Amino acid sequence: MPGSPGSSRTGRPPVQRTVKRPAAVRTPGRGTVASLIVRARRAWDRPLTAYYLILGGSLLLTVLGLVMVYSASQITALQKALPGSYFFRKQLLAAVIGTGLLLLAARMPVRLHRALAYPILAGAVALMALVQVPGIGIAVNGNQNWIALGGSFQIQPSEIGKLALVLWGADLIARKQDKRLLTQWKHMLVPLVPVAFMLLGLIMVGGDMGTAIILTAILFGLLWLAGAPTRLFVAVLSFACVIGFLLIQMSPNRLGRFACIGSSDATKCWQAVHGIYALASGGLFGSGLGASVEKWGQLPEAHTDFIFAVTGEELGLGGTLSVLALFAALGYAGIRVAGRTEDPFVRYAAGGVTTWITVQAVINIGAVLGLLPIAGVPLPLFSYGGSALLPTMFAIGLLIAFARDEPAARAALAMRQPRFGRKRAGGSAPGRRSDRGSGREPRRWNTMRRRASAARPSGER
Repeated sequence: MPGSPGSSRTGRPPVQRTVKRPAAVRTPGRGTVASLIVRARRAWDRPLTAYYLILGGSLLLTVLGLVMVYSASQITALQKALPGSYFFRKQLLAAVIGTGLLLLAARMPVRLHRALAYPILAGAVALMALVQVPGIGIAVNGNQNWIALGGSFQIQPSEIGKLALVLWGADLIARKQDKRLLTQWKHMLVPLVPVAFMLLGLIMVGGDMGTAIILTAILFGLLWLAGAPTRLFVAVLSFACVIGFLLIQMSPNRLGRFACIGSSDATKCWQAVHGIYALASGGLFGSGLGASVEKWGQLPEAHTDFIFAVTGEELGLGGTLSVLALFAALGYAGIRVAGRTEDPFVRYAAGGVTTWITVQAVINIGAVLGLLPIAGVPLPLFSYGGSALLPTMFAIGLLIAFARDEPAARAALAMRQPRFGRKRAGGSAPGRRSDRGSGREPRRWNTMRRRASAARPSGER
């Protein structure tokens, strides 16, 4: 009936209209940032994160180091009447050999790494003793820690000593942990500390205190991971500090290096001050690759100990921060591998390698920034020097092997590898009878699910 409630003029039922609610006020970009953070956390917690960080970070550092060695060493080579690419070609050859060592170490099983610990230690001790033999060992920049191999090739045995201490110390502590002997302080110190001090003595006879500091850091890293009591740790550290203080006081050269920390006097601290000049002139974006001014004879050791300064001058703040980020990624990945494994040897070896690389990088970069004394140690994977590059790349191969051996990472890698002989869905191979209709379950091939279920727990903490 017209005029009755709920009716319309056309006779059709009225249209029910929904009341629009005001939209919730959202902060611009808040949802996007939160989703990015969640995705980053998920990617960070994946089983292969440490594997990719170690592999990618070491590869980028090595390639960028080759570029910077070529740029920083041209003037030095020309001043010595050598081809401009002389140092670059030697570094490239060492990088190729080091890549082979990295792949070899990455494919070797853990038990083979442990078996090589004692032969590598014996070889390192023998070579470090040969350095002090007249006619065999040679002195470079006042330190007699090199052996001439003929021609322009030399070897620094103390670099092999770092790798030897990591492998042998990790194997020794792991064996004592299996026998539950680490609760006694004498088993924790003997024979680890005496052998480490023997290596330190052989290094200090040649006068290389920078390498001795790194070897000491590896020793304390192993003791820390082994759970040394605080009193024992402090006692050994105090003894090492007293010995270091006496060695510094006995050498005017070492005292002068400590006096150059934060100094702006170019007459007494030429290398340190010109390293700061190189970093300061680079600015945010650098002067351009190959356009460094300090490498034209003003900055000593531009392609070795102070290559980070040339990087800052040519690539600017962005280049130096990129190098720092890559070393931070390597350090994080090494700590992650050491923390998630259930194998004691892997834990100690990964911790030792991580301590070695990070402490050496901090000492080198700190010296370039004027925050630490100049120790004369190269930047790992970056500076010129095949003797330092080869053991370091072998150590990176150790970390890659340990990251691959983690159960969760091993299962993830198995899932990504192609499997041959897998049946196609919906059909059978020609000439073979189908399992359909035979009353039995179809054959299961070596599938991802089967391999993942057979893997052990990852041991995450």
